[in-house]
This record gives sequence, structure tokens and C-alpha cells, in this order.
Amino acid sequence: MKSIIYGPVPSWRLGRSLGVDLVSTEGKTCSFDCIYCQLGRTIYPEVERREFVAMTQLARELETVKNNIVADYVTFSGMAEPTLASNLGEAIRIAKSILPLPVAILTNSSLMPREDVCDDLAQADVVVAKIDAANEQMFRQINNPVIDYSFDQILYSIEHFRNRFRGKLALQMMLIAINKDYARQMADIARRLSPDEVQLNTPLRPCPVKPLTPETMAIIENEFTGLRVINVYQALKPEVVPLNLEETLRRRPKL
Repeated sequence: MKSIIYGPVPSWRLGRSLGVDLVSTEGKTCSFDCIYCQLGRTIYPEVERREFVAMTQLARELETVKNNIVADYVTFSGMAEPTLASNLGEAIRIAKSILPLPVAILTNSSLMPREDVCDDLAQADVVVAKIDAANEQMFRQINNPVIDYSFDQILYSIEHFRNRFRGKLALQMMLIAINKDYARQMADIARRLSPDEVQLNTPLRPCPVKPLTPETMAIIENEFTGLRVINVYQALKPEVVPLNLEETLRRRPKL
């Protein structure tokens, strides 16, 4: 039986991350086919949620590593979009019951217009939601979605989730040649969504799309004035530490 946990692996956003692949298909299963994805093309386009991995397997694998694991987060990610797993909420509860670690979810945001998805995400400690575009046309060009939701619907769903979520919400934006001249509009979107942190990324791992230079990323970062920003080039330096969960919650005003 294929293992569904991996690592811990170093993460420029989360420190040491114990990965959980709750979909765990042989090829990439996703609701997007992003042009920059390091995992390659989407082999199994999927929009419907279902159970891919039994919770008995997840609990068994977490129990196996719990006494010798050194990590900062349990992170649901892997070879697929994790919100496609219909048992994501149960998986988060199991992970928290076995390991004394906060739980992070890396999502492409595509299914966040669904209330059941947001209910599951709300159980995590950190949600990293992705927005790579400034408008509908760019969304289609970069992310190649197979979902029916529009770009505006996804933005609205993240905004709605922000209002209910008591954990740390980070917004990841992948910057490439196609969207680099729209940094100001993307910064305006970030301000509207009011995340705890904006993660400015560019493809540094092998993929068909070339990364932007550190100089270009620094210029883009200047457009995000007033927001807590982590630039991937700066975050890779050891002296730069992302805002941790405790500090995020301490800084957030009570509703």
C-alpha cells in the first residue's frame, strides 16, 4: 500500500512540514492544470469530492511516526488538490488527535465556493489559498480550471471564508511573465481579501515556466504596501522567518 505521508520536508512558508497526500493518486489529480506546476500536467481532471484514502490508513501511518517526528506543521498537500478529498475535515481531526502539531492546508482555492469545503478548511490552523490572476481571462490562461466557478466567485468565497476563519489565512500568488505587470491589481485583490500574510512566489523548481528574477520580485513586492508579505527569494534566506501561528493569532483583533 502506497504511503500517504512524506517528509518532513523543508518549506519556505512553514518550516519543517510533514506532508499528507489525502488523494494519493499515481498521477496528478486536480481541478486546475496550471501552466507552471512542478508536478506536470493534470492527468486526472476532477471537480467532484470523494474519498480517496481511508482514515484507518491515515491514523495508522501517523501513529507510526508520532514518537520520532520533528516538524512544525502537518501539511495537507501532495500530488493533488486536497479539498477534493471529501473526508478532509475528518482527516484534520485525526491528525490533531495523534500529533501535537498545527495543521496547514495548501489549496488552489477552486472549491472554496462550496460550503462543505469551507467547513473542512475552517478546522485547520493555517490555510494557504492560491490566487495567481488579476482577472477572469488571466485566471483561465494561467490556471486552466476545469471547474464551473468564475474567478469572481472564488474571490468572493475566500473573502467570505476570511470573515469566519479564526486561524491564519495566507494568500499565495505565483508571479510569472504573464501576470507580473498586473502586480498592482493583484495587490488590490489581496487587500480586499485581508489575509494574515501574502506569499509572493515564482517557479524556482523545474517546470516549463521561467521564474522571475529577484530584482523583478522586489519591484512587485513594493506594490503590496501595507500587507504582511513574504517574498520567496527573501524567505529562502535563513534570517527571514515567516510569521508563526501564535504571533498571527495574538495580533488578530477579537471579533
